[in-house]
Amino acid sequence: MSGNIQLLSDTLEQAKAENRAALIAYLPAGFPTVDGGIEAVKAVFDGGADVVEVGLPHSDPVLDGPVIQTADDIALRGGVKIADVMRTVREAHEATGKPVLVMTYWNPIDRYGIERFTAELAEAGGAGCILPDLPVQESAVWREHAEKHGLATVFVVAPSSKDERLATITRAGSGFVYAASLMGVTGTRESVGEQAADLVRRTRAASELPVCVGLGVSNAEQAAEVASFADGVIVGSAFVKRMLDADDHAAGVAAVRELAGELARGVRRVS
Repeated sequence: MSGNIQLLSDTLEQAKAENRAALIAYLPAGFPTVDGGIEAVKAVFDGGADVVEVGLPHSDPVLDGPVIQTADDIALRGGVKIADVMRTVREAHEATGKPVLVMTYWNPIDRYGIERFTAELAEAGGAGCILPDLPVQESAVWREHAEKHGLATVFVVAPSSKDERLATITRAGSGFVYAASLMGVTGTRESVGEQAADLVRRTRAASELPVCVGLGVSNAEQAAEVASFADGVIVGSAFVKRMLDADDHAAGVAAVRELAGELARGVRRVS
């Protein structure tokens, strides 16, 4: 039904052909408003992002640090709904032709209905979902519906994941593997750490899927470091912080566009 998982794969393959990592950005839907969030996502694409993850704001984002929690709270107080997430995906994809994923905790999908969610996401042009808290062993029904609608299922691996577990997770996933660079919640870090490179190496030994690294990247130097060993560089909190710190919405949109440009240059550095 949807060829956008192929678009995602082609985008990551194209970056590889250009001898660089893909830049994957994250912004929550409904932040600071639904319209404002859509504008911000388009600006990040305009600045040079290859893929955008649209966050589905959740009242208990256990894996997210204070920056994204603040943005989620603003979105939820603004009344953001799953329909607004789908609209964000649709408008961002239609405006740019680039792959847009949804990053969400499992509970909102479970309550909304798996078939309804996957059908609507595919119809909106979404490329798939990143599901950080859905255990692989409980994911069969989700994966059946996602596959039926041509959606990628991206699972998260961590430095604590044993090799056997990595093999199980990557066999079940599609699109790419999200490698969390360190243990803990999202947020910018002074250093991305050596654990990330080792995790990418071990994940590649278990799977042929592209491996994209997130958690902690906030500037061009860190993006270049991660790009030297990963297929994609995922940046979230740094974009959200630029929006939060801006004097007004227009300044925030300009700031995320600028950051995307800086990071896009970072992932293109040949180490």
